[in-house]
Amino acid sequence: MKRLIVDDDVIELFPELQINVLTLSDIKNQYTDGQEDHFAKLLADATASSTKFTDQSDTFSKNPVIAEWREAYRKFKTKKGARSSIEALLKRASQGHVFSPIDPLVDIYNSISLTYGTPVGGEDVDHIDGDMHLAIADGGEPFFPLGAEEDSPALPGEVIYKDDSAAICRCFNWREAERTMLTDATKNAVLVIESINNEQASRANEAINELKTLCETTFNVSSTTQVINTNNRSATIAD
Repeated sequence: MKRLIVDDDVIELFPELQINVLTLSDIKNQYTDGQEDHFAKLLADATASSTKFTDQSDTFSKNPVIAEWREAYRKFKTKKGARSSIEALLKRASQGHVFSPIDPLVDIYNSISLTYGTPVGGEDVDHIDGDMHLAIADGGEPFFPLGAEEDSPALPGEVIYKDDSAAICRCFNWREAERTMLTDATKNAVLVIESINNEQASRANEAINELKTLCETTFNVSSTTQVINTNNRSATIAD
């Protein structure tokens, strides 16, 4: 059995933290004929919907979703320039970027992230070594992002996802390791939606339901959802 565990020191830093978790098994994460057009439209519709999170202020950084996550990132050590994954998506959307399909699972979670203004990430469970932790880094945990030839280790005090081998994602879901990333060969996956206050958690609860529906419809499988918070610190991600 593998679990996703939120360590106590992360809860101490973010007492209203909530992680919505969805697990999928035996999927085929590849496009069938015509599906790329379907996912391109899904992403375009989500991009249009995302304007409700970026039209609330003339200054991009003062939009509530952006401001809340920037404030959260000030509470722990970060690499210079690190921003929440939702800020990166919303910034590109607000600049007129057209999101191209990558693979069904990534397209689905990006569309959910844009629609609900919430960070969403995913990992290939089969490449996770032991349990997966959301933790405060000791510093020095190995980390190899996509295409990297050199280690870019986690900083002391950084919020990271890690397993028994190395860091999986740095600064929540800011950047992920190539080893556990979702690909078209992924069969078993875990997706997470991150919230750091009650208002975000309310949107995340809606988002996880739509995420579940889209995944089950796309892959013709059942999925499981769980919630991690201060009262429940772990979720099973593989039997």
